[in-house]
Amino acid sequence: MKSYSEKTEILEKIANGITWWIGSIPSLIAHTLFFIVSFLLPLLHLVEFDKMLLILTTVVSLEAIYLAIFIQMSVNKSHEKIEDIQEDIEDIQEDIEEISEDIEEISEDIEEISEDIEGINEDIEDIQEDIEEINEEEDDEDHSERAKTVMLKSNVNSNKNEIKALKDKIQELQDMIDELKKD
Repeated sequence: MKSYSEKTEILEKIANGITWWIGSIPSLIAHTLFFIVSFLLPLLHLVEFDKMLLILTTVVSLEAIYLAIFIQMSVNKSHEKIEDIQEDIEDIQEDIEEISEDIEEISEDIEEISEDIEGINEDIEDIQEDIEEINEEEDDEDHSERAKTVMLKSNVNSNKNEIKALKDKIQELQDMIDELKKD
């Protein structure tokens, strides 16, 4: 045996089908033909006019009652769907707010990193100046000291390259944040 929910589901499908059909062109044509035939029957003396009106009135009344029920079922379903959509919209709005907060935090982090990089660049410039001064003073010193200086310069250049890579990565992140803000 079918459960209550299965029976209800079948009845809802039937009601949806009837509601759809009632609002279609074939339904309009069928109803028009039905009314034409109903009024032709008394003219052709096949049925008395009073009986035809009684039967027609009864049929139309019953149809109106069922149509009202079907329409209310459709309205109820639409209302449920609208409530679901409203809940989804609220969830999306909350997600957007969270993303905006994350973007603000990332922007702040990028600003701090930029400041740190500026400080590192200043330190590198100071170190380069010190190395240049040492090189000028060391013209008379031995070869091993010069080798150390060359190593320091190499390390500074390596650090410069790493800092430049960090700057490029920060710029990429900043561009991504700007794109997210636009969206």
